[in-house]
Amino acid sequence: AWTVGFILLSCVHRQVRERLKKDVEKMKLQDPNFSPGLVVLQVGDRDDSNLYISMKLKAAAEIGINATHMRLPKTATEEEVLHKITEVNENSSVHGLIVQLPLDSIHKMDTEKVTNAVAPEKDVDGLTCINAGKLSRGDLGDCFIPCTPNGCMELIRQTGVSVAGKKAVVIGRSKIVGAPMHDLLLWSHATVTTCHSKTVDLAGEVGKADILVVGIGKAEMVKGEWIKKGAVVIDCGINHIPDETKPSGKRVVGDVHYASAKEQAGFITPVPGGVGPMTVAMLMANTVQGAKRFLEGHQPGKWNISLTKLNLQMPVPSDIVISRSCVPKPIDGLAKEVGLLSDEVELFGKTKAKVQLSIIKRLQAQSDGKYVVVTGITPTPLGEGKSTTTIGLVQALGAHMNLNVFACVRQPSQGPTFGIKENIEFNQQISANNLVAAAIDARIFHESTQSDKALYNRLVPLSGGQRKFSPIQINRLKRLGIEKTDPSTLTEEEITRFARLDIDPSAVTWQRVLDTNDRFLRKITIGQAPTEKGYTREAQFDITVASEIMAVLALTSSLVDMRQRLAKMVVATSRGGQPITTEDLGVSGALTVLMKDAIKPNLMQTLEGTPVFVHAGPFANIAHGNSSILADKIALKLVGPEGFVVTEAGFGADIGMEKFFNIKCRYSGLRPHVVVLVATVRALKMHGGGPTVTAGMPLPKEYVEENLELLEKGCSNMKKQIENAQHFGVPVVVAVNAFKTDTVTELDLVCSVAKAAGAFDAVRCSHWAEGGAGAVALGQAVQRASEAPSDFKFLYDLEVWHCCQCKSSVIAFPIHFYVSSFPLQGFGNLPICMAKTHLSLSHEADKKGVPTGFIVPIRDIRASVGAGFLFPLVGTMPTIPGLPTRPCFYDIDLDPETEQVNGLF
Repeated sequence: AWTVGFILLSCVHRQVRERLKKDVEKMKLQDPNFSPGLVVLQVGDRDDSNLYISMKLKAAAEIGINATHMRLPKTATEEEVLHKITEVNENSSVHGLIVQLPLDSIHKMDTEKVTNAVAPEKDVDGLTCINAGKLSRGDLGDCFIPCTPNGCMELIRQTGVSVAGKKAVVIGRSKIVGAPMHDLLLWSHATVTTCHSKTVDLAGEVGKADILVVGIGKAEMVKGEWIKKGAVVIDCGINHIPDETKPSGKRVVGDVHYASAKEQAGFITPVPGGVGPMTVAMLMANTVQGAKRFLEGHQPGKWNISLTKLNLQMPVPSDIVISRSCVPKPIDGLAKEVGLLSDEVELFGKTKAKVQLSIIKRLQAQSDGKYVVVTGITPTPLGEGKSTTTIGLVQALGAHMNLNVFACVRQPSQGPTFGIKENIEFNQQISANNLVAAAIDARIFHESTQSDKALYNRLVPLSGGQRKFSPIQINRLKRLGIEKTDPSTLTEEEITRFARLDIDPSAVTWQRVLDTNDRFLRKITIGQAPTEKGYTREAQFDITVASEIMAVLALTSSLVDMRQRLAKMVVATSRGGQPITTEDLGVSGALTVLMKDAIKPNLMQTLEGTPVFVHAGPFANIAHGNSSILADKIALKLVGPEGFVVTEAGFGADIGMEKFFNIKCRYSGLRPHVVVLVATVRALKMHGGGPTVTAGMPLPKEYVEENLELLEKGCSNMKKQIENAQHFGVPVVVAVNAFKTDTVTELDLVCSVAKAAGAFDAVRCSHWAEGGAGAVALGQAVQRASEAPSDFKFLYDLEVWHCCQCKSSVIAFPIHFYVSSFPLQGFGNLPICMAKTHLSLSHEADKKGVPTGFIVPIRDIRASVGAGFLFPLVGTMPTIPGLPTRPCFYDIDLDPETEQVNGLF
């Protein structure tokens, strides 16, 4: 018999523990920030439960499992218990959840309902119906096996006795031991008999067993003379019998009479010290297994995306018809496919979700993917297809080349919806921006109508008989050099300095915004109501995407960073020449609250089912014209080192791409691998001297008939933009976006000229008509270019080129023009964001090709200190567009029966 059971069993326990420790160490090598997580949920305070839980927590600590004891009081209701289980189910740092039984509550509890509420992938006790069902079907590799039966099997394996072909008897049919033990032995190819209290001739059945597992809950019921000679006996019973020799007056025994059974058995487990420790060991093993499965399912590089098949039509229908030809996947399903956890995603309907920034910490040890920026030649007013090329490229890389890929694009403004494009609302940005504008004018008004003392008393009002500074007011005092926190201790001079911002109304630079094109709001007068007591001033509205808050959103790297950037925004100048910030106004904290959800990237999808982040939408002329840094960073982690993130820079390479490199990449620390430069035959003909192109009007014949002379002359603009990209040391792939009127000869000419100008490659694309299939050649070229040597560099160093004139000149000579010096308010260490027309390399929209020999007027310079750049305004640059003669709203309507929006595209 197994008379040295304690020694042998301790070896088994140690072997299992050491194996699990090594498994945890391997996971930590894969991700140093990762630890298997276990939660033990207890209701009440039973002594026996506390003992079992302490054993589990100790075992977890020895292995390296992060175990938590979650205790609920006896007064906890079933609903409260289920709520806690849901919380743990949604916690991605927990890989195992045990509900300690029995549930010691004063309220009635449905134990079956509670145990089945545990997510099957975290049910390390193996008690849910799903895991029990999989075990009964033999799906042992796709479930958690209950710990006690699993421990029993491990002990049987340690004896060296083969289970296959043996006669096995299980006494007991509980869900925790007997029933799953039967299934395990059966699927290990034993012939299994389950016995219970109603079994006839129990002793006779036991006598046939080569392997006997007992879990009936009756002290020493099985006698030694029942047992077959040499049998393996596993005793799962825990019972108490009287024993006057023990201090407690009782001792623990099993269901088998050990003294007589050990004379018959070949191997027998003692009680205590036998199955109990193995049960705990198997619980740890299940938790480690759950953590392994989690890591395998959430690693970049292992996407298994279900794709949506396009229903291609010829001739190509309208955009709205195409968009409705495919049924989008549920967004929660796409989130899981790309490795997002359920607690990292906030669903907004079925097709959009916001992604929590917590994912950045979870994936911080993962390697980034390849970073691609899509830009273009100087466009026509119709646009040349950068957005469609971006989406076509990611569909090619993902749906046709089976690579992990994310598109990261800007949110479109509503304003152009009624001119040309689509819309996602900017309510949070509008509210935040206009809150600042209201705070500025209110502060000017109140300072002009109150004495210092009255103003101070209202800014720091009595509450409960005391005045108290808010945290943001304490910050202002510190900036003023006033190290006081008691409002009653300020001197009259300090009160004046604190209470009065003394804003110069003529030096207010912050404007109100709305998201509709309205030319009549470019200059307005505010404050004309009699309640404003004669305080009026000239002001203006900007379009929402021109707001500095939008640029802050796009350039921020965290919630903390956004709070700091919002606080630094300069909104006006005092009469003494000092810049006034939102922090001075006391509004920066409120702005952060308004923007706390806007900072989370929006997850959407392409028509072919590949993921897209749509986030932030700053103007590409007066701001930097790129989607958010946060979206790019999250996407780069999700795709993994072999994947791609494709983002788009607004307008031509001289504007959006230059700002992408010198501003966005400077703040993000990311380094691009490839530039995709979009060119069209139509735009190149225009740069070659073709007639004016007007939105809404038919194209002149020069653009719909082959004209190689005009085309070749216009290729000068493409060559210049290739040169512009090469200044940054990144390989350039030219994507020739083909239209149905282009000839093969024209497309080949553009590709030939592009390669001769130094492009890594140049390929024609037909993604507009064919989806991702029409951009596979582009995808292949981008993949090759991403492996090519590159030497990324900024055009200027902020420390070396400290003055704005120098940085503007560096941008000007290779890309734009020369800029004269101008006065600044101490913000000379910020990068430059040239605000100019997108329709020409110069400041004049009608100068096409590569104009030279011109001088550019700088009519103003503004500081977006929170966003982190200066933007010289070149020529006339409206910051809110106007509506055309025939806006798109003529075509937009709602079908009241289907609630379908018509006429958008």
